[in-house]
Amino acid sequence: MALARNETGIDATVRAFRSQVHPVFMTPPLAASLFGAILAGNIDPSVAAVHVIAIFAAVYTAHVKDGYVDFHVRGEDDDHPLTATGCRVALALSTGTFALCCIALGILVGPFAVVLVLPTWLIAYCHAPQLDMNPVTATTGYPLGIALSVVGGYYVQAVTLTAAPIAFALVFLLLLSGIKVIDDAQDYAYDRSIEKRTVAVTVGPDRAYGVAYGLITLALIAVAALVFAHVFPVTSLLAAVAFAAVALVARRADPELATMLLIRGSYVFLAVLVAAVRFDPIGSLV
Repeated sequence: MALARNETGIDATVRAFRSQVHPVFMTPPLAASLFGAILAGNIDPSVAAVHVIAIFAAVYTAHVKDGYVDFHVRGEDDDHPLTATGCRVALALSTGTFALCCIALGILVGPFAVVLVLPTWLIAYCHAPQLDMNPVTATTGYPLGIALSVVGGYYVQAVTLTAAPIAFALVFLLLLSGIKVIDDAQDYAYDRSIEKRTVAVTVGPDRAYGVAYGLITLALIAVAALVFAHVFPVTSLLAAVAFAAVALVARRADPELATMLLIRGSYVFLAVLVAAVRFDPIGSLV
């Protein structure tokens, strides 16, 4: 029973499974979980680790399922490192890991912790071929997973929810949805040829950029509004300013470069928010 397509042996199989770990797209959900924990204040490292592993398993599931559908079912991709059987084994392993984490969170925290984390796996597993065929769900799946990661990371530490983690989750949902619209615009011609209804295919590339930067602008305005409402710390304004600068540069770039700039800009945005929540140097001077 071959699990790797292009090579044989244990090393080849391990490399094939490892190939489904995509750091650029996996880092934000994992960081969001830890960001939620930082928001909560006192951190229980063991509980935080379980939640991070659950989020990792969910994102890994998404990558494997997406690759399986695109290569083995739709025939869209030119290559894939795993055989169809290898994809099923990888999905079984990631789903089993996720299930164990849910059980652990249920025991360590309570049933509502499971309620908050379970949708991340459902979004991941159903992204292809169900959710990625609708412009709304294709756009918001990944950002919604990150939003849930923030809220879940907070809840498993605090065992309650407040306005701050929910507000941060909504900001990330808006900001990352805008980035996703631009990312999808890279594949406009191909997606249109296979009738894949992304925002760019549905409204056209030019309008899609308007939608994308509108969502990003709304997210940054929301940060400022929430600072003035005393929901976010004052230093959060630096995060909005930093990302706005990146967005202005990306606005003049092609979709591929714009996506790269905005994704990395989102790392800066998250890093400044972490510093704002943890230290809030500006707020301490006001």
